[in-house]
Amino acid sequence: MPRTKSTPPPESAHQTGRSRPGREVIDLNNYAPAYLTWIANKLSSGASQAYLAAFDVGIESWRVLVLLAIEGSISAQKACGIIGMDKASMSRCFKSMQARGFIELALDPQDGRARIATLTPAGRAMHDQIRDIAIARERVFLSVLTPAERKVLLDLLRRLHENLPAVESATRDHLGRHHPHALQRRKSAESAPRSEAGKRT
Repeated sequence: MPRTKSTPPPESAHQTGRSRPGREVIDLNNYAPAYLTWIANKLSSGASQAYLAAFDVGIESWRVLVLLAIEGSISAQKACGIIGMDKASMSRCFKSMQARGFIELALDPQDGRARIATLTPAGRAMHDQIRDIAIARERVFLSVLTPAERKVLLDLLRRLHENLPAVESATRDHLGRHHPHALQRRKSAESAPRSEAGKRT
């Protein structure tokens, strides 16, 4: 449950506007998801601009290249689960990367409907070039922390990431109690045919 305040938060760089007197608002200065969102959005935006300018590679393709450099090959389903992309976006990303010669695609021998991407030498070379920028960005990003603080931060981030299923479970419970129509709509969207899902994205 996010912390709320009945009065507007004090003036700061994070204040987005004033609320009406007596209305509860989220205190952005003490709301963890806000900081995570701001950081993630700004990091992704800056990285995307740099990678597109230097290599004409978008942030989604870069994330897939990272996974493939580690795994060698990966299914679309597994990549979606790790990165958090929807199936339609991942399909478009795979097609684009295949067209540029970064990956080869084949059907999963254990599931004829699933596709497996395998990193090519050209894909590995592109990964290595972008990695240098990514590491430099991370180094500067974490430079305000001591080595001990960086270790603690990564541990906290891992634990928060592992706790996301509990967040989604709590969300479904809340929707079920207070907005049952929204819960049903969400279930319908999740079970929609892939072709229809693609039309909505």
